[in-house]
Amino acid sequence: MNRIALYHLETLLWIARLGTFAAAAERLNTTQPTISARVRELEAQIGYPLFQREGRRMMLTVRGRQLVRDTEPLWAALERTLAADNQAGARGVVRIGTGEIAAASCLPAFVAEVERDFPAVTLDIGINLTAQMLQDLLGGKSDLVFLAGPVASPGVVTASIGAVALRWLASPHSAAALAQGAQLPLWSLPRASPLHQVMLETLSVDALPAIRTCNNARMLIDIIVAGQGMALLPETMVRGALAQGELVEIRERPQRAIEFQAAIRAEERDPLVLELFRRAGGLRID
Repeated sequence: MNRIALYHLETLLWIARLGTFAAAAERLNTTQPTISARVRELEAQIGYPLFQREGRRMMLTVRGRQLVRDTEPLWAALERTLAADNQAGARGVVRIGTGEIAAASCLPAFVAEVERDFPAVTLDIGINLTAQMLQDLLGGKSDLVFLAGPVASPGVVTASIGAVALRWLASPHSAAALAQGAQLPLWSLPRASPLHQVMLETLSVDALPAIRTCNNARMLIDIIVAGQGMALLPETMVRGALAQGELVEIRERPQRAIEFQAAIRAEERDPLVLELFRRAGGLRID
């Protein structure tokens, strides 16, 4: 009987799911040479090649694709068996990507719930813009992300967690200058941000001043509070500044809000990640 270890099959399935040896190495917390060695060991045991090189990419062979199809149901059943009645004993590192708006609103409660119910699970949280988070998710560098959207991609599964209203704001001093005809500097998150797109939809393109960008939402708010211009800002992050009179509304609010979604890869099979995604789908950003 061929001596095939579980890690051989796990490696094969993650390469098939993520598309590259490098992404599988990242997901399994190992190196690409180790992944390559596991594939060679598996091929030696079964007696036929699993991958063939096409340019710079390694593609599954016909028999390799069939082995993946045959193995996936068995692996899924094994994962379900190991996870059954043992969620509290789950352990490992789950990599989460989030934007600043989600991090400042619904994420703290989510983190507290996970730490309570899964004490042996470590959350590795990184803050980034939606475009980079989506790339990291599809590339296997993140397991679960909270995106500003809507995001439509065949490679991900999403769950809506609500929407955030936007408001045009400036400091009281800047608002007074604007009322007297002054032209204020216009600030925004970078062009790839959905907030930037709503801003462009709101303003007349012909009358746009030069747009200054900042890739940190909290710093952007501080810039506007300091009287350095005006910006379209997420309501959830500026309520305190509005209540204290540090910011005032300077024009009509956009009708469009920014939708937020939790997302995982469409091919995700890890029981812990699936459970965290299920719980994330019950969050409501506010």
